[in-house]
Amino acid sequence: MSRNPSIPPVPHGYELDPELHRILRGDPPADALAWVCRQVGASQVVDVRPLPGGTSSAVHYVLLRSRGGTMLPVILRRYVLNWIAEEPWTPANEADVLRLLADSSIAAPRLLAADPDGSATGTPTIVMSALPGEVDWRPADLNDWLRRLAEALPEVHSVPVAAGLRRFAPYPPEQRLPPRWSKHPAAWERAITLFEGDQPEVPQVFIHRDYHPGNVLWSGGRISGIVDWTSACIGGAAADVAHCRANLVGHFGQQVADRFLSIWMSVSGTTEYHPFWDLTDVISWTGDDDKPDPALDEFVAAAAAKL
Repeated sequence: MSRNPSIPPVPHGYELDPELHRILRGDPPADALAWVCRQVGASQVVDVRPLPGGTSSAVHYVLLRSRGGTMLPVILRRYVLNWIAEEPWTPANEADVLRLLADSSIAAPRLLAADPDGSATGTPTIVMSALPGEVDWRPADLNDWLRRLAEALPEVHSVPVAAGLRRFAPYPPEQRLPPRWSKHPAAWERAITLFEGDQPEVPQVFIHRDYHPGNVLWSGGRISGIVDWTSACIGGAAADVAHCRANLVGHFGQQVADRFLSIWMSVSGTTEYHPFWDLTDVISWTGDDDKPDPALDEFVAAAAAKL
């Protein structure tokens, strides 16, 4: 299945219901902004803007004036949704990963301040440097864009593994049944069977865990930064590839996702890619109330056919 890139669907996180929009895109509390100023040595908040795309936390661009008068752009992430009670380790994990990346060549944000348990601000909070560039879902040169997306991953996966990082495990499906709208229920059943089994034995490396075009910044046709390291962990490199492929399928279609895989296999020197990674990535994307997703359905069918 293929889609016309000139009329792509709206990327994930850009259309929110009114209540979620209020929670995630509304202005941060004055107390939180005052805490940020104290932590980074700023005297004034000049501008605050919500960043689009995210649905798991409130992320804002905050422009500060330092006590010396210079402008300091930062990113403020606040974990305001209830899911954080089930995964309370996430803010501390993000802070630890940003510290790890500070010693690497990866263009990642620098950690500026952290309140991982919310004891200082009332909400688990991370403050990091703002990186140049913008998310690009409509590249002028799709092939070059795909190549650069793929070439960035081996560098990420070469970051030395740090003690204490969590181990990768696929996210569980909301229901262990094929979506009611699927034309390929047997393929989804095979995906669920794979999820319930063991992962392929592959080298364990540092992975982003949420690598896709919405978390990559571009400037002048080149990658200027990789963001949203909240779930980074230790796992198979192919987990990042699969997650990116699934996002590409939803936006550009199967052929583009396959092209991305081919480029990554070439630049990484990988000769085998197990369908496990594609299938176990996407089974957590659907629930009983989800709208039909023909592109995702075909993606699952194509992966299951390779087993």
